[in-house]
Order: sequence, then C-alpha cells, then structure tokens
Amino acid sequence: MDDIQIKTDLIEQLIEISKEAGKAILEVYNTNFDYQIKEDLSPLTKADTLSHNIICQRLKILTPDIPILSEENSDIPFNIKSLWKQYWLVDPLDGTKEFIKRNGEFTVNIALISKNQPIFGIIYIPVNNRLFWGSKIHGAYEIKNGMNQIKIHASTKNTKKVAASRSHNNQEMNNFLEKLDAYTIVNIGSSLKFCLVANGEIDIYPRLGPTSEWDTAAGEAILKSAGGSVIDLELRNIVYNKENLLNPSFIAANDLDTAKEILDLINYEKK
Repeated sequence: MDDIQIKTDLIEQLIEISKEAGKAILEVYNTNFDYQIKEDLSPLTKADTLSHNIICQRLKILTPDIPILSEENSDIPFNIKSLWKQYWLVDPLDGTKEFIKRNGEFTVNIALISKNQPIFGIIYIPVNNRLFWGSKIHGAYEIKNGMNQIKIHASTKNTKKVAASRSHNNQEMNNFLEKLDAYTIVNIGSSLKFCLVANGEIDIYPRLGPTSEWDTAAGEAILKSAGGSVIDLELRNIVYNKENLLNPSFIAANDLDTAKEILDLINYEKK
C-alpha cells in the first residue's frame, strides 16, 4: 500500500463526504429520534449509523487501498490493524450526547493517520455549516456557510480561556477547573474544542480522563496544523493505533509554552 498524498482534489472530496454525512445527521436530528446504549454505556442513534455508512462507503470508493477504522467498526483485531502504515480514522458523529440534548455541538470527524500520527483532519459542524480542516503541508482552514475558506492560526497570546467538556468531565477535571481562578472556563461539546483553539477563540483544552482515538485525531491534526500543541501529561505526543484505542489525559493548547503552564498547574494540584 503506497502512502496517500493529501492533495487539493482529495481535500475537496473529503469535504463533500463530511457534508453528505452531516446532511444525513441533520435529517435524523430534525425528527423525534430514539437512541440505544452501547456496551461501553455511550449512546448510539440512527444518525451515527447513517453517517458511518456514508463515510465508509465513500472512502472505500475514493481510496480503496486505505483501510478505515470508525467508532462503529472499532472491533478490528489488533494483529490486523497494527500492520497499517496509513488508515482513515473516523468518528461519524462526535458528541452524540450533545446531539441527543439538541444543543448543536456535534461534529463529523475524519482523520488520516500515518505512522501512528494524525497528518490530516476534517471536522464538520452540521447545524451551522461550519467546517475546519488542516494538514501539516497546507496549514489549517475554516469554511463558514460554504463560503471561501480562511486560513486560521492558534492564538499567539494566552488570554486565559479554557475549553472544558460539556458532558464528560470527571471529578478530577472538575476539581482542577475549580482552581483556575485566573481563567475563563467555556463549556463546549465534542471535538469543536480543538477547532476553537485552532482558530484562536480558546487558548487551552485540558482533558483529564480517557478519550478514544477517534475523538481526538481530526482535532489534533487541525490544531497542530494551526500552530498549536497537543501533549500528554508526560510531555509526549499521543500515539495512535494502540491495541485498546484509548488516549491518555492530554492538554491541547495554542502553543507548547501554554500547554506546559497548564501541565505545571495540574502537577502542582496532584502533589
């Protein structure tokens, strides 16, 4: 399998795929939908399944030689996926809890992983037709209302704005947030938090607690392409395509210095 190159025509097609999935999600969103609870206690709706099917079918046509790992088909044996040099990592509906709450803070996430690192990411917010994408070669971009895209950059200042999960904070995270007197806490759902750090609206997104690899891959690619940083609590990169597909706690920030500042606070609180 040859490494795929992220070229303009491929990016345009990936944008169309994400929007097609987003359209299907909205069709369910605007009905009296029901949901199920999966074995991991996370919710599943018809929209998750529809988006998964659309994205996987389109990617198989677009890049037939690149394997796909989605939240909805994550049971691929490790002895198979560990051989992958490149693969698509998909969260067909990130923020299902926000979808169920009908607050609009849910996204379609598609990332390309190469050698255990995300090198391209696209995040689409269906309710407001807002899209973010980024790659190391091209940089990071935002498209609003389907209009011309603008290049985005993480903030060069630390304005003390911190993004926190709207539905997934644990007690450790809540205890830490209570200590941030000098910071403004902004509660946001889904991988939208990465995007708002990438475009400078937010400075920091700390996550103390587990996430899955499909939750973070696209956002990490976009944020790093915008000049930001994502590190675990040991100052290391997040590694993808692990056997259990779980991420360690991490800090996403506008730059490495800001990430280290928050890390120092976290380590101080743990002493």
